[in-house]
Amino acid sequence: MSDDLSYSPHLPAPRPMPEAFSAAPRPANLSAILGRIEDAVEEETTGIRSGSSFDIKASNERKSRYLYELNRAIKSIGDARFLNEHRDGLARLREKLARNEAAIRAHMSAVGEVAALLQDVIQRSEADGTYSAGEFGWAR
Repeated sequence: MSDDLSYSPHLPAPRPMPEAFSAAPRPANLSAILGRIEDAVEEETTGIRSGSSFDIKASNERKSRYLYELNRAIKSIGDARFLNEHRDGLARLREKLARNEAAIRAHMSAVGEVAALLQDVIQRSEADGTYSAGEFGWAR
């Protein structure tokens, strides 16, 4: 047997790794990453405000993945001048994130109010005497 592991008749020849899977993202990808994050945040804000059955869990997963990409891209840059070139995109993203936060806070507040109303209804229904011992003659 040969000790050469670079070729096996049962496996295809190794191919170079696609650029998308390279170790560090190229700084030119920062604009694309910022665009994807903006789109995801806008979609989430619109979905929350519309009251439709928006999948917030999937949206959070998508935003987390994009944040990971953004962190990797920024760490790979190391040049403050390059980040200055993207200052407008970062400012635009900050504004969209502020609107998104406001929508999420309003949504959470509404959920809290509905939960409080339901809790109040349940407590009143339990306290109306329907299920008290006196109703069944046991409290005499």
